[in-house]
Amino acid sequence: MRPLILALCLLGTGLPQTVLAAEPAPGVPAATNIPGVAYPRLLPDNRVVFRVKAPEAQRVQFRIYQTFDAVKDAEGFWTVTTEPQVPGFHYYWLVIDGVAVNDPGSETFYGTGKQTSGLEIPEPGDAGAYYQSQDVPHGEVRERWYHSKVTQGPRRFFLYTPPGYDQNRDARYPVLYLQHGGGEDERAWPIQGRVAQIMDNLIAAGQAKPMLIVMERGYAVKPGEAEVPFGPGANANLSPAEMQARTIARFGTFEQVLLQDVIPLVDANYRTIADREHRAIAGFSMGGGQAFMIGLRQPGLFASIGGLSGTGGTIADPATYYGGVFADAAKFNASTKLLFLGHGGAEPERMMTGFHGFHARLTELGIKHAYYVSEGTGHVWLTERRNLREFTTRLFR
Repeated sequence: MRPLILALCLLGTGLPQTVLAAEPAPGVPAATNIPGVAYPRLLPDNRVVFRVKAPEAQRVQFRIYQTFDAVKDAEGFWTVTTEPQVPGFHYYWLVIDGVAVNDPGSETFYGTGKQTSGLEIPEPGDAGAYYQSQDVPHGEVRERWYHSKVTQGPRRFFLYTPPGYDQNRDARYPVLYLQHGGGEDERAWPIQGRVAQIMDNLIAAGQAKPMLIVMERGYAVKPGEAEVPFGPGANANLSPAEMQARTIARFGTFEQVLLQDVIPLVDANYRTIADREHRAIAGFSMGGGQAFMIGLRQPGLFASIGGLSGTGGTIADPATYYGGVFADAAKFNASTKLLFLGHGGAEPERMMTGFHGFHARLTELGIKHAYYVSEGTGHVWLTERRNLREFTTRLFR
Protein backbone atom coordinates (compact mmCIF):
# COMPACT_ATOMS: atom_id res chain seq x y z
CA MET A 1 0.00 0.00 0.00
CA ARG A 2 2.82 2.46 0.75
CA PRO A 3 4.07 2.78 -2.89
CA LEU A 4 0.47 3.43 -4.00
CA ILE A 5 -0.08 6.16 -1.38
CA LEU A 6 3.20 7.82 -2.36
CA ALA A 7 2.21 7.75 -6.03
CA LEU A 8 -1.15 9.40 -5.27
CA CYS A 9 0.59 12.15 -3.26
CA LEU A 10 3.00 12.81 -6.09
CA LEU A 11 0.11 13.00 -8.55
CA GLY A 12 -1.20 16.06 -6.72
CA THR A 13 2.16 17.82 -6.65
CA GLY A 14 3.09 17.70 -10.31
CA LEU A 15 6.34 15.91 -9.42
CA PRO A 16 7.57 12.91 -11.43
CA GLN A 17 5.19 10.02 -10.83
CA THR A 18 7.34 6.96 -10.04
CA VAL A 19 5.65 4.01 -8.31
CA LEU A 20 8.11 2.44 -5.87
CA ALA A 21 8.24 -1.35 -6.16
CA ALA A 22 9.22 -3.54 -3.19
CA GLU A 23 12.81 -4.69 -3.46
CA PRO A 24 12.87 -8.46 -4.11
CA ALA A 25 14.32 -10.69 -1.40
CA PRO A 26 17.75 -12.10 -2.25
CA GLY A 27 18.19 -15.69 -3.37
CA VAL A 28 15.54 -18.40 -3.43
CA PRO A 29 13.60 -20.19 -0.66
CA ALA A 30 15.16 -23.46 0.48
CA ALA A 31 13.41 -26.62 -0.66
CA THR A 32 13.18 -27.68 2.99
CA ASN A 33 11.09 -24.64 3.96
CA ILE A 34 7.48 -24.98 5.03
CA PRO A 35 5.56 -24.58 1.73
CA GLY A 36 5.05 -20.90 0.92
CA VAL A 37 7.53 -19.61 3.52
CA ALA A 38 10.21 -17.28 2.14
CA TYR A 39 13.04 -17.89 4.65
CA PRO A 40 15.61 -19.42 4.90
CA ARG A 41 16.85 -18.29 1.48
CA LEU A 42 19.79 -19.64 -0.50
CA LEU A 43 22.16 -17.28 -2.30
CA PRO A 44 24.07 -18.28 -5.47
CA ASP A 45 27.32 -18.71 -3.54
CA ASN A 46 25.63 -21.05 -0.98
CA ARG A 47 25.39 -18.45 1.72
CA VAL A 48 22.13 -18.73 3.65
CA VAL A 49 19.87 -15.86 4.74
CA PHE A 50 18.00 -16.71 7.92
CA ARG A 51 15.13 -14.58 9.21
CA VAL A 52 12.65 -14.89 12.05
CA LYS A 53 10.24 -12.48 13.74
CA ALA A 54 10.82 -12.21 17.49
CA PRO A 55 10.06 -8.60 18.50
CA GLU A 56 10.43 -9.23 22.24
CA ALA A 57 13.72 -11.12 22.01
CA GLN A 58 16.95 -9.55 23.21
CA ARG A 59 19.29 -11.78 21.22
CA VAL A 60 18.77 -14.19 18.32
CA GLN A 61 21.36 -16.51 16.81
CA PHE A 62 21.29 -19.20 14.13
CA ARG A 63 23.41 -22.30 14.62
CA ILE A 64 24.58 -24.29 11.56
CA TYR A 65 27.96 -25.81 12.54
CA GLN A 66 28.87 -22.39 13.95
CA THR A 67 26.85 -19.60 15.52
CA PHE A 68 25.74 -16.54 13.54
CA ASP A 69 24.37 -13.48 15.37
CA ALA A 70 21.23 -12.00 13.81
CA VAL A 71 20.40 -8.30 13.62
CA LYS A 72 16.98 -6.91 14.54
CA ASP A 73 15.10 -4.39 12.40
CA ALA A 74 12.40 -1.89 13.36
CA GLU A 75 9.61 -4.40 12.67
CA GLY A 76 11.04 -7.08 14.97
CA PHE A 77 12.59 -9.28 12.28
CA TRP A 78 16.00 -10.78 13.04
CA THR A 79 18.14 -11.50 9.96
CA VAL A 80 21.61 -12.88 9.33
CA THR A 81 23.56 -14.08 6.30
CA THR A 82 25.96 -16.97 6.88
CA GLU A 83 29.23 -17.83 5.27
CA PRO A 84 29.01 -20.18 2.25
CA GLN A 85 27.83 -23.65 3.24
CA VAL A 86 28.69 -26.95 1.56
CA PRO A 87 25.93 -28.55 -0.51
CA GLY A 88 23.73 -31.25 0.98
CA PHE A 89 21.43 -31.64 3.96
CA HIS A 90 22.24 -29.89 7.25
CA TYR A 91 20.60 -29.71 10.67
CA TYR A 92 20.36 -26.24 12.23
CA TRP A 93 18.46 -24.36 14.92
CA LEU A 94 17.85 -20.95 16.45
CA VAL A 95 18.98 -19.73 19.85
CA ILE A 96 16.61 -17.09 21.19
CA ASP A 97 17.76 -15.49 24.43
CA GLY A 98 19.81 -18.57 25.19
CA VAL A 99 17.11 -21.14 24.40
CA ALA A 100 17.58 -23.47 21.41
CA VAL A 101 14.41 -23.71 19.31
CA ASN A 102 13.43 -24.82 15.81
CA ASP A 103 12.96 -22.39 12.96
CA PRO A 104 9.20 -21.93 12.31
CA GLY A 105 10.00 -21.47 8.62
CA SER A 106 11.61 -24.89 8.19
CA GLU A 107 10.41 -28.46 8.08
CA THR A 108 11.79 -30.52 10.97
CA PHE A 109 13.65 -33.82 10.82
CA TYR A 110 14.52 -36.29 13.55
CA GLY A 111 18.23 -35.78 14.13
CA THR A 112 20.55 -34.67 16.95
CA GLY A 113 18.28 -36.67 19.27
CA LYS A 114 15.19 -34.55 18.62
CA GLN A 115 13.06 -32.95 15.93
CA THR A 116 15.38 -30.39 14.37
CA SER A 117 15.20 -27.82 11.59
CA GLY A 118 16.85 -28.94 8.37
CA LEU A 119 18.27 -27.23 5.31
CA GLU A 120 18.91 -28.73 1.86
CA ILE A 121 21.51 -26.91 -0.25
CA PRO A 122 21.53 -28.26 -3.81
CA GLU A 123 24.67 -29.43 -5.53
CA PRO A 124 25.70 -27.57 -8.69
CA GLY A 125 24.44 -28.78 -12.06
CA ASP A 126 23.37 -32.41 -12.21
CA ALA A 127 25.69 -33.61 -9.46
CA GLY A 128 22.74 -34.35 -7.17
CA ALA A 129 20.43 -35.81 -9.81
CA TYR A 130 20.92 -39.33 -8.47
CA TYR A 131 19.07 -38.46 -5.23
CA GLN A 132 16.32 -36.36 -6.86
CA SER A 133 13.02 -37.82 -7.99
CA GLN A 134 13.29 -38.49 -11.74
CA ASP A 135 10.90 -39.69 -14.45
CA VAL A 136 11.71 -43.36 -13.88
CA PRO A 137 9.75 -46.30 -12.43
CA HIS A 138 9.35 -45.81 -8.69
CA GLY A 139 9.45 -48.19 -5.77
CA GLU A 140 7.81 -47.62 -2.41
CA VAL A 141 8.81 -47.04 1.21
CA ARG A 142 6.45 -49.00 3.45
CA GLU A 143 5.95 -48.68 7.19
CA ARG A 144 5.70 -51.86 9.27
CA TRP A 145 4.82 -52.02 12.96
CA TYR A 146 5.34 -55.23 14.92
CA HIS A 147 5.54 -56.49 18.50
CA SER A 148 9.09 -57.34 19.50
CA LYS A 149 9.63 -60.57 21.42
CA VAL A 150 12.99 -59.19 22.56
CA THR A 151 11.95 -55.78 23.93
CA GLN A 152 8.35 -56.90 24.64
CA GLY A 153 6.93 -53.78 23.05
CA PRO A 154 5.97 -52.20 19.73
CA ARG A 155 8.65 -51.38 17.20
CA ARG A 156 8.69 -50.12 13.63
CA PHE A 157 10.81 -50.42 10.53
CA PHE A 158 10.58 -48.94 7.05
CA LEU A 159 10.96 -51.12 3.97
CA TYR A 160 11.93 -50.02 0.48
CA THR A 161 10.47 -52.23 -2.24
CA PRO A 162 11.83 -51.76 -5.78
CA PRO A 163 9.77 -50.82 -8.84
CA GLY A 164 7.52 -53.68 -9.98
CA TYR A 165 7.52 -55.47 -6.60
CA ASP A 166 3.71 -55.78 -6.51
CA GLN A 167 3.39 -56.60 -10.21
CA ASN A 168 6.17 -59.22 -10.49
CA ARG A 169 4.67 -61.69 -8.06
CA ASP A 170 7.13 -64.46 -8.88
CA ALA A 171 10.25 -62.35 -8.35
CA ARG A 172 12.29 -62.67 -5.17
CA TYR A 173 14.82 -60.13 -3.95
CA PRO A 174 18.02 -59.80 -1.91
CA VAL A 175 17.79 -57.72 1.27
CA LEU A 176 19.93 -54.91 2.65
CA TYR A 177 19.51 -54.03 6.34
CA LEU A 178 20.46 -50.35 6.49
CA GLN A 179 21.00 -48.52 9.78
CA HIS A 180 20.94 -44.81 10.66
CA GLY A 181 23.46 -42.76 12.62
CA GLY A 182 23.49 -41.71 16.27
CA GLY A 183 20.79 -39.22 17.27
CA GLU A 184 18.60 -40.33 14.37
CA ASP A 185 16.06 -43.11 13.92
CA GLU A 186 14.43 -45.33 11.31
CA ARG A 187 13.06 -42.28 9.46
CA ALA A 188 16.53 -40.94 8.64
CA TRP A 189 17.38 -42.99 5.54
CA PRO A 190 13.95 -42.61 3.88
CA ILE A 191 13.85 -38.84 4.49
CA GLN A 192 17.28 -37.28 4.98
CA GLY A 193 19.06 -40.07 3.11
CA ARG A 194 16.70 -40.10 0.06
CA VAL A 195 17.02 -43.88 -0.14
CA ALA A 196 14.01 -44.39 -2.44
CA GLN A 197 15.10 -41.73 -4.93
CA ILE A 198 18.66 -43.08 -5.01
CA MET A 199 17.60 -46.68 -5.51
CA ASP A 200 14.91 -45.87 -8.08
CA ASN A 201 17.46 -43.99 -10.19
CA LEU A 202 20.23 -46.57 -9.84
CA ILE A 203 17.91 -49.46 -10.67
CA ALA A 204 16.46 -47.61 -13.67
CA ALA A 205 19.98 -46.99 -14.97
CA GLY A 206 20.95 -50.64 -14.48
CA GLN A 207 23.60 -49.63 -11.95
CA ALA A 208 22.11 -51.45 -8.94
CA LYS A 209 20.27 -54.73 -8.53
CA PRO A 210 16.61 -54.50 -7.45
CA MET A 211 16.60 -55.17 -3.71
CA LEU A 212 14.58 -54.76 -0.55
CA ILE A 213 16.01 -52.34 2.04
CA VAL A 214 14.99 -52.62 5.70
CA MET A 215 15.56 -49.58 7.94
CA GLU A 216 15.07 -50.24 11.66
CA ARG A 217 15.51 -48.15 14.80
CA GLY A 218 19.03 -48.81 16.05
CA TYR A 219 18.27 -48.55 19.77
CA ALA A 220 16.81 -51.36 21.86
CA VAL A 221 16.62 -52.26 25.54
CA LYS A 222 14.87 -55.12 27.27
CA PRO A 223 12.46 -54.46 30.14
CA GLY A 224 14.50 -53.42 33.17
CA GLU A 225 17.72 -53.21 31.17
CA ALA A 226 19.83 -50.05 31.55
CA GLU A 227 21.39 -48.43 28.50
CA VAL A 228 25.17 -48.77 28.27
CA PRO A 229 26.96 -45.38 28.12
CA PHE A 230 28.52 -44.86 24.71
CA GLY A 231 30.30 -42.14 22.76
CA PRO A 232 33.64 -40.30 22.84
CA GLY A 233 33.43 -39.48 26.55
CA ALA A 234 32.25 -42.88 27.75
CA ASN A 235 34.72 -44.71 25.52
CA ALA A 236 37.82 -42.71 26.45
CA ASN A 237 40.90 -44.68 27.50
CA LEU A 238 39.35 -48.08 26.71
CA SER A 239 41.60 -50.77 25.26
CA PRO A 240 40.56 -52.32 21.92
CA ALA A 241 39.25 -55.40 23.75
CA GLU A 242 37.31 -53.26 26.24
CA MET A 243 35.93 -51.15 23.40
CA GLN A 244 34.75 -54.25 21.57
CA ALA A 245 33.04 -55.51 24.73
CA ARG A 246 31.41 -52.11 25.24
CA THR A 247 30.13 -52.13 21.64
CA ILE A 248 28.61 -55.59 22.06
CA ALA A 249 27.02 -54.59 25.37
CA ARG A 250 25.64 -51.36 23.89
CA PHE A 251 24.15 -52.90 20.76
CA GLY A 252 23.66 -56.54 21.76
CA THR A 253 19.93 -56.14 22.38
CA PHE A 254 19.46 -54.51 19.00
CA GLU A 255 21.36 -57.42 17.46
CA GLN A 256 18.84 -59.77 19.08
CA VAL A 257 15.95 -57.66 17.74
CA LEU A 258 17.38 -57.96 14.25
CA LEU A 259 18.06 -61.69 14.47
CA GLN A 260 14.99 -62.83 16.41
CA ASP A 261 12.33 -60.33 15.29
CA VAL A 262 13.12 -58.45 12.10
CA ILE A 263 14.86 -60.93 9.79
CA PRO A 264 12.32 -63.72 10.45
CA LEU A 265 9.44 -61.27 9.95
CA VAL A 266 10.87 -59.91 6.71
CA ASP A 267 11.62 -63.36 5.29
CA ALA A 268 8.14 -64.61 6.24
CA ASN A 269 6.17 -61.65 4.88
CA TYR A 270 8.12 -60.38 1.88
CA ARG A 271 9.54 -62.12 -1.17
CA THR A 272 13.17 -62.37 -0.12
CA ILE A 273 15.98 -64.64 -1.18
CA ALA A 274 16.56 -65.88 2.34
CA ASP A 275 20.21 -66.90 2.34
CA ARG A 276 23.45 -65.22 3.43
CA GLU A 277 24.66 -64.53 -0.10
CA HIS A 278 21.60 -62.36 -0.67
CA ARG A 279 21.58 -60.61 2.71
CA ALA A 280 23.69 -57.55 3.59
CA ILE A 281 23.99 -55.13 6.49
CA ALA A 282 25.31 -51.56 6.41
CA GLY A 283 24.94 -48.29 8.26
CA PHE A 284 25.90 -44.66 8.71
CA SER A 285 28.27 -43.75 11.56
CA MET A 286 26.86 -45.55 14.63
CA GLY A 287 24.96 -47.76 12.21
CA GLY A 288 28.22 -48.62 10.48
CA GLY A 289 29.65 -49.78 13.79
CA GLN A 290 26.52 -51.87 14.30
CA ALA A 291 26.86 -53.32 10.81
CA PHE A 292 30.43 -54.46 11.42
CA MET A 293 29.62 -55.81 14.88
CA ILE A 294 26.57 -57.79 13.76
CA GLY A 295 27.83 -58.76 10.32
CA LEU A 296 31.18 -60.04 11.57
CA ARG A 297 29.58 -61.88 14.51
CA GLN A 298 26.93 -63.47 12.28
CA PRO A 299 28.77 -64.70 9.16
CA GLY A 300 26.10 -67.34 8.62
CA LEU A 301 23.53 -64.60 8.01
CA PHE A 302 25.41 -61.86 6.13
CA ALA A 303 27.80 -62.15 3.19
CA SER A 304 28.16 -58.38 2.68
CA ILE A 305 28.90 -55.55 5.14
CA GLY A 306 29.10 -51.81 4.61
CA GLY A 307 30.53 -49.11 6.85
CA LEU A 308 29.24 -45.72 5.68
CA SER A 309 31.35 -43.30 7.73
CA GLY A 310 31.49 -46.01 10.36
CA THR A 311 34.08 -48.70 11.16
CA GLY A 312 34.54 -51.85 13.15
CA GLY A 313 36.90 -50.20 15.63
CA THR A 314 40.52 -51.08 16.26
CA ILE A 315 41.79 -54.46 15.04
CA ALA A 316 44.59 -54.96 17.54
CA ASP A 317 44.80 -58.76 17.49
CA PRO A 318 43.02 -60.49 14.60
CA ALA A 319 42.95 -63.70 16.63
CA THR A 320 40.60 -62.12 19.20
CA TYR A 321 38.81 -59.51 17.08
CA TYR A 322 35.17 -60.65 16.92
CA GLY A 323 36.04 -64.28 17.43
CA GLY A 324 39.04 -64.25 15.11
CA VAL A 325 37.02 -63.44 12.00
CA PHE A 326 40.07 -61.80 10.34
CA ALA A 327 42.64 -64.34 11.54
CA ASP A 328 42.44 -66.28 8.28
CA ALA A 329 42.27 -63.69 5.50
CA ALA A 330 41.92 -66.28 2.72
CA LYS A 331 38.97 -67.92 4.43
CA PHE A 332 37.27 -64.60 5.11
CA ASN A 333 37.81 -63.35 1.56
CA ALA A 334 36.42 -66.56 0.08
CA SER A 335 33.22 -66.39 2.14
CA THR A 336 32.56 -62.63 1.92
CA LYS A 337 30.97 -61.12 -1.17
CA LEU A 338 31.55 -57.46 -0.27
CA LEU A 339 33.23 -55.56 2.55
CA PHE A 340 32.87 -51.82 2.00
CA LEU A 341 34.25 -48.76 3.79
CA GLY A 342 33.37 -45.24 2.66
CA HIS A 343 33.72 -41.84 4.29
CA GLY A 344 33.97 -38.14 3.55
CA GLY A 345 37.28 -36.50 2.79
CA ALA A 346 36.60 -33.67 5.25
CA GLU A 347 35.24 -35.52 8.27
CA PRO A 348 36.39 -34.59 11.80
CA GLU A 349 40.02 -35.45 12.54
CA ARG A 350 39.16 -38.07 15.18
CA MET A 351 36.93 -39.89 12.70
CA MET A 352 39.44 -39.60 9.86
CA THR A 353 42.06 -41.23 12.07
CA GLY A 354 39.68 -44.13 12.67
CA PHE A 355 38.75 -44.54 8.99
CA HIS A 356 42.35 -44.43 7.81
CA GLY A 357 43.48 -46.80 10.54
CA PHE A 358 40.73 -49.34 9.82
CA HIS A 359 41.39 -49.23 6.07
CA ALA A 360 45.15 -49.60 6.59
CA ARG A 361 44.72 -52.52 9.00
CA LEU A 362 42.40 -54.38 6.64
CA THR A 363 44.93 -53.88 3.86
CA GLU A 364 47.79 -55.05 6.08
CA LEU A 365 45.89 -58.22 7.03
CA GLY A 366 45.04 -58.98 3.41
CA ILE A 367 41.29 -58.49 3.89
CA LYS A 368 39.72 -57.60 0.55
CA HIS A 369 37.49 -54.56 0.73
CA ALA A 370 36.16 -51.72 -1.38
CA TYR A 371 37.24 -48.27 -0.22
CA TYR A 372 35.65 -44.96 -1.23
CA VAL A 373 36.27 -41.34 -0.24
CA SER A 374 33.69 -38.61 -0.91
CA GLU A 375 35.93 -35.65 -1.64
CA GLY A 376 35.26 -32.43 0.25
CA THR A 377 32.37 -33.65 2.41
CA GLY A 378 32.14 -34.17 6.16
CA HIS A 379 30.07 -36.31 8.50
CA VAL A 380 26.88 -35.27 6.75
CA TRP A 381 24.08 -36.75 4.66
CA LEU A 382 25.64 -35.81 1.32
CA THR A 383 28.53 -38.14 2.17
CA GLU A 384 26.12 -40.92 3.06
CA ARG A 385 24.03 -40.53 -0.09
CA ARG A 386 27.25 -40.91 -2.07
CA ASN A 387 28.32 -43.83 0.13
CA LEU A 388 24.98 -45.56 -0.43
CA ARG A 389 25.33 -45.10 -4.17
CA GLU A 390 28.85 -46.53 -4.17
CA PHE A 391 27.91 -49.43 -1.89
CA THR A 392 24.71 -50.52 -3.64
CA THR A 393 26.23 -50.41 -7.12
CA ARG A 394 28.70 -53.06 -5.89
CA LEU A 395 26.19 -55.08 -3.88
CA PHE A 396 24.70 -58.49 -4.80
CA ARG A 397 26.88 -58.78 -7.92
